[in-house]
Amino acid sequence: MAILLEHYYQELIQFCARLTRNRDAAADLVQETYARVLSAQDKGAQFKEPRALLYRTARNLVIDLHRKDSTRAHYAGTAAADTPASVEELPGPQCQEPETAAMAMQATHAMLACITELPPRCRQAFILHRFDGLPHAEVARRMGISKKMVEQHIRLAMLACRNARQAYATDTPPSRTQRARV
Repeated sequence: MAILLEHYYQELIQFCARLTRNRDAAADLVQETYARVLSAQDKGAQFKEPRALLYRTARNLVIDLHRKDSTRAHYAGTAAADTPASVEELPGPQCQEPETAAMAMQATHAMLACITELPPRCRQAFILHRFDGLPHAEVARRMGISKKMVEQHIRLAMLACRNARQAYATDTPPSRTQRARV
């Protein structure tokens, strides 16, 4: 089978080079194509049409490459243009796969939008407690309100964040009854 596969090497390089417009990327794709087909063969798979399998595998790898490139480009463009400085400083998404990073960034944007939509005093209490790490008593002192009121603001903000996270996970916007009201 390996000798048969070598017969299609130049043909596959040209095919991938046309699709990617990059001869080096095409060589990498063909190498990965051969690795996958030979791995499947080592596991006992039988192929009636090895040429068709090679082309299909190469085509799928080209599609995967385009998806990754477009995700990276989208992520790089949105991170630079739309992302607030506080989100760019988060350590997680930059070290993950592009798709995971984009999804994490979207979830972060959804959570920030939820926090932004909170009433001003509720938002202030929530930020002082959750982001600045202040205890309820200190938040109450700084805002000039009772500790009980701080607890209520934080509870409502947490409820709104929980609903926003759930709505993002199910990809449905929260209804008016699900949104926390202050």
